Amino acid sequence: MNLPNKLTVFRIVLVPIIVLVWLFPYEEFDIAFYVFHFGQTSLSVLNIIVLALFAIASFTDFVDGQIARRKNLITTFGKFADPLADKLLVNTLFILMAYEHYIPVVPVIIMLGRDIIVDGCRMMASKSGVVVAAGILGKLKTVLQMFTVIFVLLNNLPFALWNIPFSDFLLWFATLISVVSGYSYFIQMKDYIFESK
Repeated sequence: MNLPNKLTVFRIVLVPIIVLVWLFPYEEFDIAFYVFHFGQTSLSVLNIIVLALFAIASFTDFVDGQIARRKNLITTFGKFADPLADKLLVNTLFILMAYEHYIPVVPVIIMLGRDIIVDGCRMMASKSGVVVAAGILGKLKTVLQMFTVIFVLLNNLPFALWNIPFSDFLLWFATLISVVSGYSYFIQMKDYIFESK
């Protein structure tokens, strides 16, 4: 397994660690995290820890892509696993944030539904020997989702200081691009989806 693929696997391994850190019952062990206050907005150290783990995972996404392209280490496993790792990371954070009422559940359901449909289309295309790599819209969707996660974890700081709902805008814009990119993938793969044997 080459280095980019190892970084992808590492990103996948970080996902359950993030879940454990977020959902660990700290109160039962009398563990309390310091909370910073910025005007009407607060930010817990726990959010900062989760953000740091998410940042590390997101950085591996950037690094493995750079290494794979620069050293020509692009593999079939990487084409499948890299977008899968991105979806697993981002969607897990979205589910956690919806569970904790940080964000509404509707955009999360839309984006999860889109990913399930796209992955199903990819599986059907793969039966014809076609590996569909992430396109520009899919990559834009991932970047927007990652920035959304960052600003939600930061409680919309610094924009919250000026009452600008920037994280909400990012969330819905990411949802829109998610749907548009999903449609783009569907059009790209429809010949393989509806082919008759």
